[in-house]
Amino acid sequence: MSNRIDELLSSLRESDNLRKIPEVPEKDFIDLSGNDYLGLAADAARFEEEFLDLHHGRPLLFTSAASRLLSTRQDSHLAFEEELEEAYRRPTLLFNSGYHANVGVIGSLAAIPGTIFLADKLVHASIIDGLRLSGATFARFRHNDMASLAKLIERHGADCERVVVVTESVFSMDGDRAPIEELIRLKRSNPKVLLYIDEAHALGVFGPKGLGLTATPEINGMVDIMIGTLGKGAASSGAFVVCEGNMKEWILNTARSFIFSTALPPANVEWSRFMFGKLMEADDRRARLVRLSYEFRGLISRFSSNFGDFSKIAPVSTTQIVPLLTGSSAIALGVSRKLKDKGILALPIRRPTVPPGTERIRFSLHASLPDIDSFAKEIGEAITNFCQQQTW
Repeated sequence: MSNRIDELLSSLRESDNLRKIPEVPEKDFIDLSGNDYLGLAADAARFEEEFLDLHHGRPLLFTSAASRLLSTRQDSHLAFEEELEEAYRRPTLLFNSGYHANVGVIGSLAAIPGTIFLADKLVHASIIDGLRLSGATFARFRHNDMASLAKLIERHGADCERVVVVTESVFSMDGDRAPIEELIRLKRSNPKVLLYIDEAHALGVFGPKGLGLTATPEINGMVDIMIGTLGKGAASSGAFVVCEGNMKEWILNTARSFIFSTALPPANVEWSRFMFGKLMEADDRRARLVRLSYEFRGLISRFSSNFGDFSKIAPVSTTQIVPLLTGSSAIALGVSRKLKDKGILALPIRRPTVPPGTERIRFSLHASLPDIDSFAKEIGEAITNFCQQQTW
């Protein structure tokens, strides 16, 4: 076994796909790899005293000691769910992570007879794992292609009771958005269609009070399942599902990742409640992030042609996630190293996170960044210097 593992690791190393946990930088870097979109985590020290004052004289429990269906330490969980329900005006249920939520909720839906799933080709791995682990019947439509989706509905719709269309509002690797209004029109035209939208990378950034792209009154009621995560824009950890009351009860009773996981520690949930409040008040940060993202997308577009044909297939980002396609793991690693030499942390994204041939640098912007002009020169020099050293 050990020899075989060594061979497999060697294969990953030779193809430039061997991963390691990043080291803590020895000096200050401009971080363009994390998902702290509003910069709330970067500014956590500013909020710490206020948070502790709110809980002065009350113990912050660091374990729930059991799962949600067993623990008696859930005052924090229930209070936060009530606050989320007030914000979204629909029932909510907390999960331990976005991965837990997607795997668990999809498993619950798959257990309802007569259900088929149609998932966008680029949905997150946690959604794909939920489909596979649950044994669900599913097919995948071309990315953001409503004609492709309509054909699949026509092909499979007659043989099922419900069609669950699964997508993300903001795609985590390409930075583009789902055509939500078109999906809603499709749902209105077919009573079998349910919409399942993961808002992981939109939460905090878009929508009223940062509640996501599906949180507007005209959209909220049309999305049957919404997944929100708390480890990105909300600067905490955990996740939640927004759905109707009977669906919440079904998920609570059937989602294995909910039933068989020790619940989040109350201290963590209290921090999530606190930071979620800050998120909803962060309109200034959202406005700054929109401006920075627009400027940065313009910057990267000027350098994408350095990577030849890959620039022609590059996704068109409209958000704070800006990819630079390189087309190979080796090139992505090389560009990342040049950026690091310039004091910029932007890590390579390789298979299996993205399909072979679409390896990239994924720039992830946040509101606490300095103005783009202050580090645009360094990014330009890093990319140019790397490309000048290559024989394409």
